[in-house]
Amino acid sequence: MKNEINIGYKDVIWNYIATFLQIGSSLILFPFILRSFSKETVGLWTVYATIISFVGLLDLGFNATFARNITYIMSGVRKLKTNGFQNVNAETNDIDYGLFKGLIQAMKWFYTRVAALLLLLLATAGTYYILTLLKNYSGDHDEVYVSWFILCAVNAYSLYTFYYDALLSGKGLIKQAKQIQILGQTVYLVVAIVLIYLHFSLTAIVSAQALSILIRRYLSRCVIFTPDLKQALSNALAYSRKEFIRVTMPNAVKFGLTGLGSMITSRVSVIVGALYLTLNDIASYGITVQMIWVIASVSSVYSSTYMPKIAQFHVQENKDSVKKTYLKSCWVMLLTYVMGGSILILFGNPVLQLIKSNTLLLPVFPIVVLILINLLATNHSIAGQIIMQQNKIPFFKADIITGCVTLLLLFLFLQFTNMKIWGMILAPGIACVCYNNWKWPLVVIKEYHIGYKDITNSILIKKVIQG
Repeated sequence: MKNEINIGYKDVIWNYIATFLQIGSSLILFPFILRSFSKETVGLWTVYATIISFVGLLDLGFNATFARNITYIMSGVRKLKTNGFQNVNAETNDIDYGLFKGLIQAMKWFYTRVAALLLLLLATAGTYYILTLLKNYSGDHDEVYVSWFILCAVNAYSLYTFYYDALLSGKGLIKQAKQIQILGQTVYLVVAIVLIYLHFSLTAIVSAQALSILIRRYLSRCVIFTPDLKQALSNALAYSRKEFIRVTMPNAVKFGLTGLGSMITSRVSVIVGALYLTLNDIASYGITVQMIWVIASVSSVYSSTYMPKIAQFHVQENKDSVKKTYLKSCWVMLLTYVMGGSILILFGNPVLQLIKSNTLLLPVFPIVVLILINLLATNHSIAGQIIMQQNKIPFFKADIITGCVTLLLLFLFLQFTNMKIWGMILAPGIACVCYNNWKWPLVVIKEYHIGYKDITNSILIKKVIQG
């Protein structure tokens, strides 16, 4: 059986719809949350959201590595490599189902163990951290305990079944994955609103998340394991699981360290800041940053949709298509930041005031600085993703160093100065601009020989929108 990963307009459109629904869900929920939750609870909710964002770190980078290797297998590769990839003829891309079956078994083995580790960490260190924050929390402690228990359980289950995401992405099932995400997000929105209306707060959010994840995982399994695939896998002799772990381990660990460094750089400000500032102080910063993360997510939709195809372009030695897709991704990102940032600055606080929110965004100047910092981070992240599709992770050391510098600057700013929120804003920005912000875009520009003519040709809106 042959397979060609076909990604086009429909996949991009469904990805945008799913992203916009995710944004819409947040925007719809914000009035309920900001009007129903105290400012303290909003601050605690921001901490919850940040903790959830760190959950993926226990994946250690295996998901992206698994997804990339699935794409290689679906493109006809017969042997996986620790570094680089086996080139194939686009006309002879039969799937080796023994290789595919062995990789699935390796993924199941791996995620069973990391999910157990996550549950242990959340139940111990995580619980201790939450109890520390509750010492100065005047809200309902019992509800926090219940919501934290649900959060621990549902995120452990989500990580246990995380390999479904790798299978959907690696097989190029972007449209189906986003359709499932849309349904799951709709369930999340409806359940959360109903529970908030019934005067639940944090429990409403985590319970809605739990139901959404259960539905998404069930539907993902149905889409991935079609009758034809089940039959092909049942007739195949699986390759050694240990061999897959051996091959994927080096780059997966490198990517995991990259993810750790990136997460520390972008998200740790909330965790560390909550130990120095009150939850009331954290609330405005947290809401503002979440709004900007929404813009960042939308700006990356185009590039993330095409990453499986870029991996296939690499296998087929089609560098020209990689270059064109990269330039289109950069223009889409820039336009999204300009439009989204303008809307946030002009209408963010007026809308919150209109709905009588207990929490407002930061002032305009800090928002502008945060938008610029995140724009530069998204730009170098897209370049890093392009490099990574070659099964190379050259930036893991730089990301770890950047994360450590961010932590050091946060400590210095919050412990020895009165910068407060400004310290939380500037620490990651300063750390990134020293190296990552310019290094990896420059690497891509040099490798694909991107010149002035390529940039001017790609600037046309028509070319940017086309897939």
